[in-house]
Amino acid sequence: MTILIYLEGFWDLDEGLEILIVITGGAGFIGSHLLKRFVDDGHDVLCLDNFDDYYDPGIKRGNVSQFMERENFTLLEGDILDRSLVKKALEGADYVFHLAAQPGVRASVLDPLKSHEINTLGTLNILQAALDGGVKKVVYASSSSVYGKVEYLPFDESHPRTPVSPYGLSKLMAEEYCRLFHEIYGLETVSLRYFTVYGPRMRPDLAISIFAKRALQNLPIEIFGTGEKTRDFTYIDDVVCANLLAMRSGGGVFNIGSGKSISVKKLAEMMIQLTGSRSNIVFREDARGDAQHTWANTGRAREELGWRSEVDINEGLQRYLKWLRCNDFGRLDDQADD
Repeated sequence: MTILIYLEGFWDLDEGLEILIVITGGAGFIGSHLLKRFVDDGHDVLCLDNFDDYYDPGIKRGNVSQFMERENFTLLEGDILDRSLVKKALEGADYVFHLAAQPGVRASVLDPLKSHEINTLGTLNILQAALDGGVKKVVYASSSSVYGKVEYLPFDESHPRTPVSPYGLSKLMAEEYCRLFHEIYGLETVSLRYFTVYGPRMRPDLAISIFAKRALQNLPIEIFGTGEKTRDFTYIDDVVCANLLAMRSGGGVFNIGSGKSISVKKLAEMMIQLTGSRSNIVFREDARGDAQHTWANTGRAREELGWRSEVDINEGLQRYLKWLRCNDFGRLDDQADD
């Protein structure tokens, strides 16, 4: 079996025909990395984003600012709950990468209705517009949060899905709509279950971002609970590669993770060591809705997509810290969502 990783030009689409790619949530963390890859490779790209204020919209505007003068880039500001706008955005599109979502496990506990509306109904709008517009494939950004309660580790795609947060449930419902639109209407769909993605331009509310910024300033690193929860952390370059491969082949659901997990406490200790920080670790009351463990079995992605994770947590953290030191630390958040 051939593993296709980071090969320039291996995925020339439709033998050089003009391709229109739509990325919803393209101004966000993962979306902006996909956006850069497609724009740099010369494909016509439309970014649909509403610049929601879940975190500083200025960060997202900064993510797309570098593309504003590119002839093959179009920014359409709007909401995926606006059906007429979504229909307009997807007219003539060949491929859709659907990343627009209401993020945040803890945010969903506080406001489950918003998570449901954006993540579930918004995805339904995208699928309907894609079907009506003749889109070739929709690649949906799902989450390891769909698994929830652990019955065995690592998670394979057949593991029972019992989400422990409204966020996880909303992503699972969206996955099911992707499945149904393929089975009933024949729309090609792929759902990629991401396991805690990190890297340059990552969301400021995620644990790695907060831990790094506090370590670089020798501030206490706060952890919810005992720190024994474990996570499978996935570097952004690996996620971009998975999307490219999923566009070319495959259907259904795939785990996209490093295939390894570490405890949150160990992550904090690694961050302190890599930065040479004088930070100490402090523990706070556990948060509702957090999964106890995540760990991806990525065998299906390897066999059917030809994908594997190439960047381990040590290398990934060093890359991220190098980028962070060269950029403004940004604001510090007291609540970390991992």
